[in-house]
Parts: sequence; structure tokens; C-alpha cells
Amino acid sequence: MVSIASWNINSVRLRIDQVVRMLSEQAPDVLCLQEIKCQEAQFPTESLAQLGYVHQAVHGQKGYHGVATVSRIPLREISRNDWQDNGEARHVGVELLGTKAGEGAGLVLENVYIPAGGDIPDRDANPKFGQKLDFIERMTRWAEKLDRPTLIVGDFNVAPLECDVYDHKALLKVVSHTPIEVETLERFRQAHGWVDLGRQFIPAPQRNYSWWSYRSYWRQKDQGRRLDHMWASPALAGQAVSHRFVEETRRWDSPSDHVPLITEFAL
Repeated sequence: MVSIASWNINSVRLRIDQVVRMLSEQAPDVLCLQEIKCQEAQFPTESLAQLGYVHQAVHGQKGYHGVATVSRIPLREISRNDWQDNGEARHVGVELLGTKAGEGAGLVLENVYIPAGGDIPDRDANPKFGQKLDFIERMTRWAEKLDRPTLIVGDFNVAPLECDVYDHKALLKVVSHTPIEVETLERFRQAHGWVDLGRQFIPAPQRNYSWWSYRSYWRQKDQGRRLDHMWASPALAGQAVSHRFVEETRRWDSPSDHVPLITEFAL
């Protein structure tokens, strides 16, 4: 059994104690972090290595964005795609080399942080929105060529289903749930036949949020959105045995606005 977690941590140095706590309590084999907001030399390598996560692939930049995959299972970094075509650190791909028993060997794990896209859902008025759509389109061209079982995880910054937000009608013109974003992400899904593990195990319309704005009292209003995802190639999806979101992290002091997702595979 191999367990893989994904979490937009919103500054790994600021929240390293929370990362350590989550790893200690949940014990995934692999953790994919997004929005680490630091350069590679500043990444808390030793703190994670002390917990056994000695295998690390870090793609960082100063102050913004950045992704990292840390693992108790040996891995090798295989790619850093610049799907925004501007040099930002938003992706790292690894191949798991497997445990001593061979578990997980050959699994390709893609860790991505899709741009948020600004506040105005119009590419002419807001270039960031256009960059987001173009990013997903480049991912789609990439996905069309995939020929190995792959798991892609991360902060997609899109809530694709009506039930993936607290109020579908109210958010139709809000970036992350607009029809054009949903359609663009659906083309990406179809390009490889990705299986949305979040909805495979927690079927629609069950509540399955992963993000709550800092602007509202999250537990009282529960104004959540499902922005974080774990999508698998069809063959790999058949080996997934469980999936959960770890909502208690949102109750911790000064938490990330996202919560971790964890999927277990019988590999």
C-alpha cells in the first residue's frame, strides 16, 4: 500500500510545524506541496528528512508559487514543465523508484499549482485570467501524449462541479467556477481520460471542499470550494483504495486556507 498526500501549504517555512504535525498524524508515504513560497535553498529539507522524508524534489522561487514533493520512498525527478511559459515554478514531476518490496515502483507523480487567475474572468481586462486558461491548455496538449500510468495532484484552482462550491449560481461569475474555466479543465480531463479520485470516493453531490477563504469565518458559513484535486490515469485509478480530505488542519492556528488530500493505492 502506498499513500500520497497533496497540500497547498501557503508558505512552507511559515507552516513547517503544521507540515510536521500532519505528517506525524497522517503518515503518508509521499507529500506533494504547492505554494511553498521559497527558493530551493530555503526549503526546510532537514525538518522533513528527520521524519523520514529524505527523498525530495523541490522546484522553488523567491517569495511566490513553488512546488515540492517529499517522500519516504526513493524517487527521481523527471520534469519541470513551464506551462505558464513565464518561468514561474509551478510544476515538478517525479517517478517513484519503489520500496524495498517494490511497492510504488514506476508510478509517475505530477505535482502542479495552476494559477489562480486574478479576480476578473475576462482575459482582455485581466491578463492573469488568460494565463490561467493558457496554462491548462498547455497541460492538455501534454496530457494527450501521456503513455504511462500517472497521478496528477495539486491546487488546480478550479471547482469543476456545481456541488464543488457552496453556491453554484452565486459563483458562476467568480474566478475558479466560471463556465469557461470548467470547460477548459474538462478538456484537460478528457485528453487523458483522467479519473477524479475525489469524486470516485466521495461521489457528487456530497460535500467535498478543500479551500475556504480567509475572508469569512469558515466553520460558521462553510463557504468552501473544491479547488484541490488528485486525478489518476484510468489503470491507476483502479488501484486506488481510499481517499480523504484532512479538514482538521483548517482549525489549527494560522492555518493554510487549503486542507490536505490523501489517497491510498494498492500498488
